Amino acid sequence: MRTYFKHVFIALDQLVNALAGGWPDETISARSYRWDVSGLRHWPRYLIDWVALHVFHDPDHCRESFLSERLGRQLPPECRP
Repeated sequence: MRTYFKHVFIALDQLVNALAGGWPDETISARSYRWDVSGLRHWPRYLIDWVALHVFHDPDHCRESFLSERLGRQLPPECRP
């Protein structure tokens, strides 16, 4: 059941990101990391990483989300690169 809710949350996260003008298959966390490393905006990553660390004990959340997107971890196993 926990996996189900995690998948639903990721889908909602991707929807909000798409509504905000981002890529439809990218999470806000991954987008924030991409912005930070490109020098576009730094504060979204710092804010999300701070919340993820202090609330969910998830250090370096945005970077991990970005790598997860790049590696296709959110895809079904048969669709992963």
